[in-house]
Amino acid sequence: MEFTAQEIANFVEGTIEGNPQAVVRNFARIEQAQKGCLSFMANPKYEDHLYTTEASVLIIADNLELKHPIAASLIRVPDPYAAFARLLKEYNQRITENPSGIHQDAIFDDSIICGNDVYIGPLAYIGKDVILEEGVQIHPQAYVGDNVRIGKNTIIHTGVKIYHQCQVGSHCILHAGTVIGSDGFGFAPNPDGTFSKVPQIGNVVIGNEVEIGSNCSVDRATMGSTIIKDGVKLDNLIQVAHNVIIEENTVIAAQTGISGSTEIGPNCMIGGQVGFVGHIKIAKGSKINAQSGITKTIKKVNSAWNGTPAREFRESYKTMAHVQQIPQLKEQIKMMQAQLDALKELLEEK
Repeated sequence: MEFTAQEIANFVEGTIEGNPQAVVRNFARIEQAQKGCLSFMANPKYEDHLYTTEASVLIIADNLELKHPIAASLIRVPDPYAAFARLLKEYNQRITENPSGIHQDAIFDDSIICGNDVYIGPLAYIGKDVILEEGVQIHPQAYVGDNVRIGKNTIIHTGVKIYHQCQVGSHCILHAGTVIGSDGFGFAPNPDGTFSKVPQIGNVVIGNEVEIGSNCSVDRATMGSTIIKDGVKLDNLIQVAHNVIIEENTVIAAQTGISGSTEIGPNCMIGGQVGFVGHIKIAKGSKINAQSGITKTIKKVNSAWNGTPAREFRESYKTMAHVQQIPQLKEQIKMMQAQLDALKELLEEK
C-alpha cells in the first residue's frame, strides 16, 4: 500500500515542505527508517536523527526550527504524535480484515442475542442470555459468562474471560488473557485463625472506548459494581480490586495495583508499578510517577506525586536531594564530634 506525501498531508491537515509526490510504503522509527518509510519527530531528544534518517517523509511540529537541511519531505502539523497516531489507525483499519459470522466450533447457548456482523471465533464459549451488539468480535478461546452484555464494535481478544453479569460498553478492546469479573479479595477472619470467604455478588461495569491490556484482572464488586468509565486506558498486568471506580479518560501504566473501594478521578495519569491502598480518593487530573505508593487521599486537583509514601512532586525531589547528602553530612558530624572531643580533653587538662 502506497501513499504520497501530499495524500498524507491532506489526511492530517498539514503543510508540505519538499516533494509532495514522495512515496512511502511503510512506517518506521526515525532512527531506523529507510527510503520509502514514513516517520515522525515529537520528542526533542530525537532531533539529531532528523538530519541522519533515511525516511522519505517526516511529520514534524509547526514551530520546529531546523538546524540543518533535511533530505526528506516534511509535513508540518501542530501535534506530530497525534497526527502520526491518526495515520497508524487509518492504515491499520485498511489492512485489517473485520471477521464476521459464528464459527462452527464456537460453543454458545441458543438464548444469546446477536446484532449484525457479530463474529464468534472457534472454541469461544458464550453463556446464557448474553447480548452481543452490532459488530462485536469474540476471538477464539474467549469465555463470556451468563447474562453478560457487550456493546457494539467491541473486540474481545483470544483468551479473555468475562464472568457472569458483567457489562462491557461499545468500541472497547480487551486484550488476551485479561479477566473481567473474577471474585474480589474478600475473606473474614475466624476466631481459630482461619478465613471464611465473603461472597462477591456484584459485577463489573466497563464504559465506552475503554482499552484494557493483556493479563489484567478487574475484580467484581462485593456488592454493587466495580466501575471503569468511558475512555479509560489500562496497560498490561494491572490489578483493579473490588468496588474500585476509575473515572473517565484516566490512563494507567503496567503493573499498577489498585486496592478495594479506591476511587480514581477523571483525567489522571498513573505510571507503572504504582500501588494504591484501599478506600481512598484520587483527585481529578492527578499525575503519579512510576513506583509511587499512594497511602492517603489526594484532594488537590491536577497535582503531581512521587515516592513512597507519595509526596507532591517538588517536595519529594527536595527530600531525595537531602537524602543524597546524608553520607557527606555523616562525615561532617564525625569531624565535628572529633573536634568536640578534642576541645573537651583540652578543657579537662586546664
